[in-house]
Amino acid sequence: MSELEQLLERFRRGPEVVAAATTGAAGPVLDYRPAPEKWTIRQILWHLADSEIAGAMRFRQVIAEDNPVLQAYDQDAWAARLGYENRKFSPAIELFRRLRLENHALLSSLPPEAFARTGQHTETGPVTLLDLLRLYTGHAESHARQILQLRQAYKASR
Repeated sequence: MSELEQLLERFRRGPEVVAAATTGAAGPVLDYRPAPEKWTIRQILWHLADSEIAGAMRFRQVIAEDNPVLQAYDQDAWAARLGYENRKFSPAIELFRRLRLENHALLSSLPPEAFARTGQHTETGPVTLLDLLRLYTGHAESHARQILQLRQAYKASR
């Protein structure tokens, strides 16, 4: 299996990894905040869903346009102004899963040379489609680990 195939498979499994990390989580653990500046599990889940929306746009821009500008966004402003802390968590998991499924179908349909296409991120500069795939693959895995750590911290705090 090539590196690209392995990466696409990890990308596809992102929602499964996140769902496994949240299995059995309910009640106060979803809103546990170990420090004022840290996010809760509920906020992380909505961040993942909204980040996948941004990723969907970025993937499509890089695939369809020549060297497009990829706009950065303020994730903390999104969390605060979109009310992540007050939203139900199960729709976030479902939205993330559906978006990731669609993004995976699109990316899997491309020839390998398409992953060399580039865009210009407003904060980080030049980025290839392969770079974006790596970023979003690691993003879900990283937040799944963060969720597990939050669950452990919540247990330890009781």
